[in-house]
Amino acid sequence: MTSTRRVKTAVAAAGISSFALLYAPQPVLPQLAAQYHLDPGGAALAVSVATGALAIAVLPIAALSEVVGRRPVILTSVVASVVLGLLLPLMPTYPALLVLRALQGVAIAGFPGVAAAYLAERLGRAGVAAAVGAMIAGNTVGGMLGRLASGFTAGPLGWRGALLVVAGVGAVCSAITVVTLPPGVRPGRVGGVGRGLLTALSKPVLLAQYAVALLAMGSFVALYNAAGFRLTGSPLNLSPAVASLVFLAYATGSVSSAAAGRLVARVGRRRALIGALLLTATGAALTLPDSLPLVITGFLVLTCAFFAAHAVANGWAAADAPETARGQVGGMYTATYYLGSSVGGAAGAWVYGHAGWSWLIAVVAVWLLLAVVAVRVGTRVRGERLELVKAG
Repeated sequence: MTSTRRVKTAVAAAGISSFALLYAPQPVLPQLAAQYHLDPGGAALAVSVATGALAIAVLPIAALSEVVGRRPVILTSVVASVVLGLLLPLMPTYPALLVLRALQGVAIAGFPGVAAAYLAERLGRAGVAAAVGAMIAGNTVGGMLGRLASGFTAGPLGWRGALLVVAGVGAVCSAITVVTLPPGVRPGRVGGVGRGLLTALSKPVLLAQYAVALLAMGSFVALYNAAGFRLTGSPLNLSPAVASLVFLAYATGSVSSAAAGRLVARVGRRRALIGALLLTATGAALTLPDSLPLVITGFLVLTCAFFAAHAVANGWAAADAPETARGQVGGMYTATYYLGSSVGGAAGAWVYGHAGWSWLIAVVAVWLLLAVVAVRVGTRVRGERLELVKAG
């Protein structure tokens, strides 16, 4: 196996493990609510405390990777998150489960916050786009696999057994990562961490990618948070089991994120990213009519396009990160990504609950257009300079 293929295999396996574990409780929230006498909002804390802890922890962990190196952080992340996943079904009370989920979120933060920087250092600018696409494909498969595995096994095994099944899947994938992940570059120095963070916040092209992470992820999670209500409510009236199959749309995201590197090579980062964002908005608009085929098509399109945009933006941030700030740039991108998930997802659910699906689509369209504006403004000077070089 070539070094590049080993890197792609390792980060894809780590992505599957991390995101299967992160989202595994989502399908069993009704069972958690029934056992612990919770309302839906209380049960949803089993997901939100983990994503919130991830968003908080990712920057300090990214800074730590500047000191100890990327590979040790990634390996610690995948192993610790699996160990905590195996312990989750043993928790006797709901507060204890929430504490462990928060710790699991911190553990998982070590992979998405550091992986892009590791890829940029290991493969260089030329190879990072395709490798980031492979990583995000693994993340996508993991998110879908975790939801489907726990959802389909919760009936016969209960929520504890379902979480144990997902932890077993994570254990296999983390073992693959431990065996195949090649060494990274030598760690940096403690004194450069603060300067690296300032650098990560000073380049317009990087700020544009953070804006994409925040606004596009907020849009995506808002739509999926409300999808169940849209599909089970009038006039579509699907059963909850059938409605949950909407998560199969994530399969299109694994394909599009893996293909993002080829798209960038053909049309350039700027056009690829703007096109993917506009296609995400188009997919969201397709879900407006009360037609099940159009709603399904819309979710397929928006999911495919969103993950393509995420792959391009994440790869762009990794490629343009200064050598002394790669960890901080990766951490900032991941932090804004999960901040978008938390804030955008909650805001979108509120809009849907108070104003309906049409208004949710309108809000999401505005967010995605703002992301397009951020890309155009944040990369304009860079684009003009490239055009002048070509003209000369």
